[in-house]
Amino acid sequence: MPRNPFYSGPVSDHFDGLRFHSPREPEANSLLELAWMNAVKTARFWPPVTPEPRFDRPPQRHGGLRIAMIGHASLLVQVAGTNLLVDPVYADRLGPVPGTGPRRAQPPGIRFDDLPPIDAILLTHNHYDHMDIPALIRLSRRWEPRIIAPLGNDVLIHRHDPGAGVEAYDWGETAVLSPRLAVHLEPAFHWSGRGVADRRMTLWCSFVLTSPGGGVLYHVGDTAYGDGRIFPRIPERFGRPDVAILPIGAYEPRWFMQAQHVNPNEAVQIMLDTGARRAFGHHWGTFQMTYEAQEEPCHELRRVLDARGLPRRCFQPLSPGEAVELPWR
Repeated sequence: MPRNPFYSGPVSDHFDGLRFHSPREPEANSLLELAWMNAVKTARFWPPVTPEPRFDRPPQRHGGLRIAMIGHASLLVQVAGTNLLVDPVYADRLGPVPGTGPRRAQPPGIRFDDLPPIDAILLTHNHYDHMDIPALIRLSRRWEPRIIAPLGNDVLIHRHDPGAGVEAYDWGETAVLSPRLAVHLEPAFHWSGRGVADRRMTLWCSFVLTSPGGGVLYHVGDTAYGDGRIFPRIPERFGRPDVAILPIGAYEPRWFMQAQHVNPNEAVQIMLDTGARRAFGHHWGTFQMTYEAQEEPCHELRRVLDARGLPRRCFQPLSPGEAVELPWR
């Protein structure tokens, strides 16, 4: 029997003893389809001209809620006096071999040396655009943060840094970060893998942050929309989110990407499904992973909001170096 080298826990409704699976598991794209998509993408490279870089200098602590975009899916979330990094990636390129993979089009919006003391790192899954092992090692050795990750990712990270403080959790489980803040792992329609042989052998997740005062933040690293049934569960379990941080990019062509990444229209639907009061978009504009133009996710998001009669302020894309401050209960 094949063996999962990262996780050997009991069979569940999303683990068959070897691999994890989403609530609605899509059929995997073939290697031929992947090769064809990448071949076409090479003819659609983003132009070398990028927006003027912006750099945020965050405070050491923030008593309310402050969200700052580093780039792509990497964010600094300062909430209730706790400093959190979500999927921190500081690499110049994404790939298993140095010098390969998509190149960073914009510098990190927070320079590494400008980061405040990091209390915890939240990892949604192990794809290269979300898990940067050298950055995790550097962060771990500088601040010794707790690293909250889905099942199996503790073993993966400890292979590179045995001293990293990684805690692995299943969907539906909770880690208490402070008396004022807890983080809950919830499902996403996605998958995992860093090579050709480890697909779906570590778990992936979305995160919900909650406070005793009723504050709720819903963060999704990567997800498809699927049948949509996982999203109304968020307000049912935690209450209506004050903020949702949702992916809006890396969605074309739809025949290839719809089983793993939402487009802006589906991201707006997730905002509506969860009842989030405000939403912010990430996962766009930093690494070219798919067909759409660099700024297209923002343009499409505005078109969707206008077509649905929703104010543009209710769902705003975040650019590297951009920060927003919001109340937190």
